[in-house]
Amino acid sequence: MLIVACIILALLVIRIGVIQFIDGERLKTMALEQQSKDRKVSAKRGTIYDATEKNILAVSSSVETVTINPTNIVQGDKEKVARALADIFELDYETILKKVKKKSSIETIIRKVDKEKTDELRVWLKENNISVGVNIDEDSKRFYPYNTLASQIIGFTGSDNQGLDGLEAKYDGVLSGDEGKITKVTDAVGGEIEKENEEYIYPTAGNDIVLSIDVNIQSIVEKYLSEACIDNECTDGGNVIVMNPNTGDVLAMATYPGYNLNEPYTINNENLLSMWDSLPQEEKTKNLQQMWRNKAIADTYEPGSTFKLITTSASLEEGIVTDIDAMRFACTGSINIAGTRIKCWRYYRPHGSESLRTALMNSCNPIFIGLGQQLGVNTYYKYLNKFGLLQKTGIDLPGEANSIFLKEDKVGPVELATISFGQRFEITPIQLITAVSSIANGGELITPRLVKKIIDTESGEVNETEIKKKERVISEENAKKVLDMMHSVVAEGTGKNAQVPGFTVGGKTGTSEDGVNTNKYVTSFIGVAPISSPEVVVLVTLYNPVGEGGHQGGAWYI
Repeated sequence: MLIVACIILALLVIRIGVIQFIDGERLKTMALEQQSKDRKVSAKRGTIYDATEKNILAVSSSVETVTINPTNIVQGDKEKVARALADIFELDYETILKKVKKKSSIETIIRKVDKEKTDELRVWLKENNISVGVNIDEDSKRFYPYNTLASQIIGFTGSDNQGLDGLEAKYDGVLSGDEGKITKVTDAVGGEIEKENEEYIYPTAGNDIVLSIDVNIQSIVEKYLSEACIDNECTDGGNVIVMNPNTGDVLAMATYPGYNLNEPYTINNENLLSMWDSLPQEEKTKNLQQMWRNKAIADTYEPGSTFKLITTSASLEEGIVTDIDAMRFACTGSINIAGTRIKCWRYYRPHGSESLRTALMNSCNPIFIGLGQQLGVNTYYKYLNKFGLLQKTGIDLPGEANSIFLKEDKVGPVELATISFGQRFEITPIQLITAVSSIANGGELITPRLVKKIIDTESGEVNETEIKKKERVISEENAKKVLDMMHSVVAEGTGKNAQVPGFTVGGKTGTSEDGVNTNKYVTSFIGVAPISSPEVVVLVTLYNPVGEGGHQGGAWYI
């Protein structure tokens, strides 16, 4: 018996040692969690400003959240409390009663409610002499003053203030801050110990961000994009990007139709809205995601003749063409490539003798096919890479798609021919405007950006977002030649409708098929102004215009 007692004593000593020295910290933490009750306090999310820093695009306003500690509500008061909560906040009584009667330490009644409502609850609690069991805590709610403006860029937040889409998601770690909490010591069943005071750990507010988006430019762009899509009956919407080619700043980016950021789960299509309740959940989710989708960065398309600017630039840089006005080309209405006859859009009345300038003005396919053949696959793909068209641009938004090109070793003469005039491959609008911006700024590829500054709300420190310039794509001299030809396209060519009195505008129109055998078209125009020293590049893309104006890129006004 003595030996057995010694063994048991030794085992107990060992066990005490394990508890004290090995598991001590873990058990201490578990005990603290068991003996305390935390209520989270949301941090105020950072503000989003436009480029002027005067206009607020997203801000967090103060609201309150109501929770209960069911174990602390006196049994005789439970039904009365449930009725009051249901009436004041217009909630279902039976649902609230179930929460009040639960054997749990904390239950959420309602989140992000205005203070005038919680003040009603405070008065009721005082009148009924109820001091424990019902908690009213500070919270914040995201508000978007401009409702639909830049909706696909800004994005929105969820019920817990986390960013779910757009810049709100991309910069969630910057904007969200650190949440606080209210801690109170409880007894074994989760009840409050009256002698113990609450410990309040203050939340840390998130940082503010300043965008490159200008509210005035964005508003104008959205207005005219809406008119263009409605007037031209664009069944699949449209988008516009306005970029400063020298800094990469996106001054405006609009997708039609937009949606109300304050009601992101309300569908923007009237026909769908009328039958919304009867749709299966999968269909609802699909339509909502399509509504939130930023087509300017997430959807690819065939750029059509706007892509001839890339072929032009590569041909000049490689010395295939030196004199842009030399009448060294001829359009006979079509060109034969490896046994395949590819027509000019004006095959019925060929353009005849042309220079590189007039070929671009006339958007003559055979001339650019010929240039592509002279460049060859390897050289052409070298320029696709230099112009940033084989990889994502790196714009600071979630969901950016990449281009779809054939692998270089799979490209034959016919494939090279179609690429040369902008068909049978797909890129995103942001890739195209970034590539053309490198022509507009004198030949340097630049990364587009939407956030210019991040401001620390605690210290006031300002961190500027770096302007990221990449390698030189073409020489400054050749960039000027391309801009000069773009000016001719608008002054005398297919882009006449883009003329603006008092401004020297250059550009290129584009028309392409939206997929194979879909009988849908994409019409577009990319413009640069002023030609002498470009400050803006604008890309307008309309998807499947079926109105009287037709689907040709030069047939409609922007």
